[in-house]
Amino acid sequence: MDVTEKTAIDHGLKKEEYKKICEMLKRVPNFTELGIFSAMWNEHCSYKSSRKHLKKLHTKGERVIQGPGENAGVIDIDDDDAIVFKIESHNHPSFIEPYQGAATGVGGIMRDVFTMGARPIANLNSIHFGSPQNKKTKNLLRGVVKGIGGYGNCIGVPTIGGQTSFDESYNGNILVNAMTLGLVNKNKIFYSKAAGVNKPVIYVGSKTGRDGIHGASMASATFDDKIEEKKPTVQVGDPFTEKLLLEACLELMKDNSIIAIQDMGAAGLTSSSVEMASKGKLGIELDLSKVPCREENMTPYEIMLSESQERMLIVLENGKENQAKKIFEKWNIDFAVIGKTTDSKKIELVFDKQKVAQIPIHLLAENSPLYDRKWKKTKLPQKIKFKKEMFKQLNLIDCLKKILSNPNISDKKWIWDQYDHTVMGDTIQKPGGDSGVVRVHGTNKAIAASVDSSASYCYSHPLTGGKQIVCESWRNLISVGAKPIAITNCLNFGNPEKEKNMGEFVECVEGISEASKYLNFPVVSGNVSFYNETKDKGIKPTPAIGGVGLIKDYQNMITMDFKKEKNLVLVLGKTKGHLEQSIFAREILDEKKGPPPEINLFNEKNIGTTLINLINDKLVESVHDVSLGGIIIAVSKMCIKGKKGIKLDKIKNLINIFEYYFGEDQGRYIVEIAKSNESKIIKILNDNSVHFDKLGTITKKDIIINNEPILTVDDLLNYNKNWLREYMVN
Repeated sequence: MDVTEKTAIDHGLKKEEYKKICEMLKRVPNFTELGIFSAMWNEHCSYKSSRKHLKKLHTKGERVIQGPGENAGVIDIDDDDAIVFKIESHNHPSFIEPYQGAATGVGGIMRDVFTMGARPIANLNSIHFGSPQNKKTKNLLRGVVKGIGGYGNCIGVPTIGGQTSFDESYNGNILVNAMTLGLVNKNKIFYSKAAGVNKPVIYVGSKTGRDGIHGASMASATFDDKIEEKKPTVQVGDPFTEKLLLEACLELMKDNSIIAIQDMGAAGLTSSSVEMASKGKLGIELDLSKVPCREENMTPYEIMLSESQERMLIVLENGKENQAKKIFEKWNIDFAVIGKTTDSKKIELVFDKQKVAQIPIHLLAENSPLYDRKWKKTKLPQKIKFKKEMFKQLNLIDCLKKILSNPNISDKKWIWDQYDHTVMGDTIQKPGGDSGVVRVHGTNKAIAASVDSSASYCYSHPLTGGKQIVCESWRNLISVGAKPIAITNCLNFGNPEKEKNMGEFVECVEGISEASKYLNFPVVSGNVSFYNETKDKGIKPTPAIGGVGLIKDYQNMITMDFKKEKNLVLVLGKTKGHLEQSIFAREILDEKKGPPPEINLFNEKNIGTTLINLINDKLVESVHDVSLGGIIIAVSKMCIKGKKGIKLDKIKNLINIFEYYFGEDQGRYIVEIAKSNESKIIKILNDNSVHFDKLGTITKKDIIINNEPILTVDDLLNYNKNWLREYMVN
């Protein structure tokens, strides 16, 4: 097929990019070569709009073994153990085909982890849907949850935590971000950098089909009315094959056969071969006639661009082919020697003994476009003066009931009941807490992980919002007794060619970097997803942060459920009653304007560090951080979890009762302590300059305000647990 400028534009390339390709090659590319350029130069693979800004992220730390640039990040957790982890988006495919889109998102992120030699030990997810009233929302939610559960449950990796939100900005573009953690010996980590010349290049895994062709290009484009036509670009997953592939790869990794290994993710065989050669500053020659195909008459173009799942590319040491082949045949997995490394610094493709493509590697990798896009700064919105009359007509109990049953606050048990969270037998804190926790098998160590995002804060003021999510992740790890170590990020934004969207991205990244540097909480891996836009309407900026922390002795782990009657409850951190951008302001006062709550990084670090010391000294009975919904929602969830009530002390604060209970000031925790430890704990808090308020005393079942029982814990449970279940059933 002849290649023209129109063909290039149909492949998602810009006119200037096609011109640059012709100039660099000094000729017109053939159809296969054009396909390879379109895959490697799209936003999803080249990061052409984001690379410049991602370099500003804080990525170094004493426990960081591998930062961004590999399949996943790696951190040291002592005793020669390391955790490999990453979060990635599968947004566009999940909107088109929710089950397979979500399932293959989970499969892809697990391959990113086990390709580095790590056995996956936990999955998490961050999923965002349109308004519950939108006619597509229910089916998308049902399909995505089934897809995540279907894949993770079949492969036998527990899903230990996550986040689900609803907002009308996702009506035309849902978000599905999948995160995986794996455990590896830090001396047996595998990388994707090819080395040596004339080393055999091996294809292993499922046969190649026509599914997923142009998947990466589709992920780098906005949607329109012809969305249904894109279904063939969604990959089809097979978790049982992935399980066999996982075991075969880990068995091969026990000796010294592998030089480099890379999973075939976005852009399939194209990106995996080019990235391995580029990192090793080598060339690669592939005979596409030897690629195992499951469909007849596949062309070189289709073979190179297929995104069929459950496939890996391996560079082996010479003479190790037969031994490796036996392992893969034992696990009933396809194994084929399809090429070799060369010193040509080119990708050279042969098919039916004819050379069908030849491109210098640096043109595809280092020379891919890099844009310095124009962007607009977001001014900090003005504070809102809420009039006292607005609060006079409100009833505290009615407000509490309404917010407890709000889609973004309500219990998500319907979702996580569909995930296996105890398979492997090491899960010691299930979904529904501040962080999921898994024990490191056979040891006393445990790993905590959580995933967070806050689109409303980021939309209002991206710089503050970016800082907030990092701090929220930090607090969620501390709340279970873990020392925060590092984060992974999935940066979901609209069209970067629009100055406002690009500005949201730049400032969110700046906020994330500032907070992670101050808290010594580096970014070790991540993903950017742009063009989350349909018919010119984009999503709110939604950076998702996956945090990982270490609990040196799992017996020090803490949970959020109230433990014992007559224990005291404190709020650590100052409450000023910030209502702008809160769920209370949006749902009760119908006010969507105003700035997000301020972030004080000094206080975040100081309070968090003091609290982790109290937990390790066994002075604290339960902890929950204060976030969406404020103090009253945090306390309600602790009551529900522990099946206890609380008698709330009279507020000695100057702010009104609604600002105090529903304000979303940052940097706060609700802490339960035994009365016998009160003076000791207060001295520690005062010595460390940690502000605290005495909130109340735990009761058997009643919620008591101003000495009057207003509700029971069963009432709280009913308001909180029913919305999602009823929504999905009706």
